[in-house]
Amino acid sequence: FINLSHEMRTPLNVIFSTIQLFELYAKKGTFKDKEEKIAGNLNAVKQNCFRLIKLTNNMIDMAKLETNYYDIHLRNVNIISIIRNITTSAAEYIANKGKAIIFKTDLEEKIIACDAESIEKIMLNLLSNAAKFTKPGGKIHVNVIDKGEFVSISVKDNGVGIPENKLDKIFERFIQVDRSLTRQHEGSGIGLFIVNSLVKMHGGNICVTSKPGEGSEFSVRLPVTLVQEEDDEYENNNCKICKGYMDKVAIEFSDIY
Repeated sequence: FINLSHEMRTPLNVIFSTIQLFELYAKKGTFKDKEEKIAGNLNAVKQNCFRLIKLTNNMIDMAKLETNYYDIHLRNVNIISIIRNITTSAAEYIANKGKAIIFKTDLEEKIIACDAESIEKIMLNLLSNAAKFTKPGGKIHVNVIDKGEFVSISVKDNGVGIPENKLDKIFERFIQVDRSLTRQHEGSGIGLFIVNSLVKMHGGNICVTSKPGEGSEFSVRLPVTLVQEEDDEYENNNCKICKGYMDKVAIEFSDIY
């Protein structure tokens, strides 16, 4: 709860400080002279609002998962398109941080039954973690491989890595690689708990390999299954699921500076 309070207090302090600054501008009548600076201040407020939305969403998802109120809705979709579109949406944001994403796959289409929104959450969390702990100039590799009975999705970075004594607990709630209040990277320790839970709800599994100073690789395996649905539903699903990624990327990546 101390770490969660820290996660809430940091963006609130930024927002409150900006309000105080704007009040000072209003008192001095200098708004027109500060347009460029105000634009930067507003961007900071927006980013920290996104951080609070992310934290709130994660806490709600965590509560639903722990009380078995989280529902997934399986539809037959092209998992390759979902992963590619999410990765592409995140690429520009990550590039602005001086890092790069490389996407590779051995096939163009693989239809499996999954909940597209949950897959979005899984991928955005793994990508944001990789971006967060990768230094400028680093690379993040996203690979999708058809293994017959399952699809393998991996997110690999060449970042700071995870200590060995954390690897067996990394998917537990509130677990953080750096738990100090002066840590360099923000995070509530909820994201990977949600990822692990959602992967398991799909009948899959996730594992991580890592070496400090060399990077980490998260590997997700999803079973290749199909559900019965209307003939035209597959096309409609794939038309709808890939829209609106940019706002989701902005929220998920809001604690990366």
